[in-house]
Amino acid sequence: MFSFSVKNGLVRNTLWMFLGQGLRLVIQALYFVEIARSLGAANYGAFIGVVALVGIAYPFGALGSGNLLVKNVARDRTLYPTYLGRALAITTVTSSILLVVVLLLSHFALPATIPLLLVLLVAGADLFGLNMITVCSQAFQAFEQLNWTAVINVLISATRLIGALILIGIHRHPSPLQWGYVYFGSTTTVAIFAFVLAWLKLGAPRFVDMLPDAETREGIYFSISLSAQTIYNDIDKTMLARLSTLDATGIYGAAYRLIDVSFVPVSALLWSAYPNFFRAGARGINHSFGYAKPLVLRTLGYSSFVCLFLLLFAGYVPLVIGPEYARTAEALRWLAPLPILKGLHYFLSDTLTGAGHQGLRTAIQAGVAVFNVLINVWIIPAYSWRGAAWSSIASDGLLVCGVGAAVLILSRRSQAAAGEIIASVECSSTPS
Repeated sequence: MFSFSVKNGLVRNTLWMFLGQGLRLVIQALYFVEIARSLGAANYGAFIGVVALVGIAYPFGALGSGNLLVKNVARDRTLYPTYLGRALAITTVTSSILLVVVLLLSHFALPATIPLLLVLLVAGADLFGLNMITVCSQAFQAFEQLNWTAVINVLISATRLIGALILIGIHRHPSPLQWGYVYFGSTTTVAIFAFVLAWLKLGAPRFVDMLPDAETREGIYFSISLSAQTIYNDIDKTMLARLSTLDATGIYGAAYRLIDVSFVPVSALLWSAYPNFFRAGARGINHSFGYAKPLVLRTLGYSSFVCLFLLLFAGYVPLVIGPEYARTAEALRWLAPLPILKGLHYFLSDTLTGAGHQGLRTAIQAGVAVFNVLINVWIIPAYSWRGAAWSSIASDGLLVCGVGAAVLILSRRSQAAAGEIIASVECSSTPS
């Protein structure tokens, strides 16, 4: 009965997230086309470079408190007010510190042509607003009410589309800074809505003490893990802006954006399945892995289809977003295998997290992030966006190998330990 209930809940929540993400996908496509066309490749590259830089710091804004909320509330719903209050308090304090850090780092990481005010607007939107949105979405995720999570996700894109249309109506070819104001305003609006919605639907937060020492450490693991994920996904865009050209950054950024769009159905499944990994993982890595296996197989089928589709039809992209993005078609073909690799390592990584091995997952992801940065320092100056594409494929492939090996080794150790316990019990119960 429990497994049937879980399966039905997973299907229902995946459907909600898929519908929400699907609608968001349509809206994103509209505002992506509008912004990409109106900004042009160089200006779009400047904006993407800033977003990628802020994205490295963004995961530390909440110090993993949203993930801890999901973990604990999925197991005991009475803990919700305390963990929501902690998440909001931590986000406010750490994001304030990170805002200053990002502004200082931008002088070294970004070209001087990118205004500091743009960095401030994007950092404010993502560190405070987007973290608030994510925490509130995770609150609904913990209660498996992903219909509201889907609503919040749609609103993020809808407000940006409305802002983009208004901006383009006023300025046919806006600057990155002008789009930065729209980005900040739309994110802030949705953050306020998400907070009020969570309060009304789930209850008020309780502001008590900060996280216990053990959970603080685990929360930091979550933050490092997500930051490492951002690095091997997005640092190449910031490095392209610095080490190559803004035009190359725009071309590559547009292609990568389309990869992200193609991954939306898998993201919906990941969001829906995440609380169940903690429930299954409470009984050990084998149960967590057993829960992941059928999800991985379904994801592989979809991702393989996407890869083939991108290889065949990438040439039509410049017809939609403009002729100056002609080379985006080639970049998209280079990146076509990414949905397959991402689908594998995300589910294997959640297998580790659900079974209490977040520290190991973090170490593997951090190692891949270091690899990605080091190889990009060499390959981007030599091969521009083609080098960035190669390093992305190599990094995601390395991640699949790393987390896959970790899950396999831990699973075999668990099976061996279980076998020894059974043998010991049988021996002790055998009459002499």
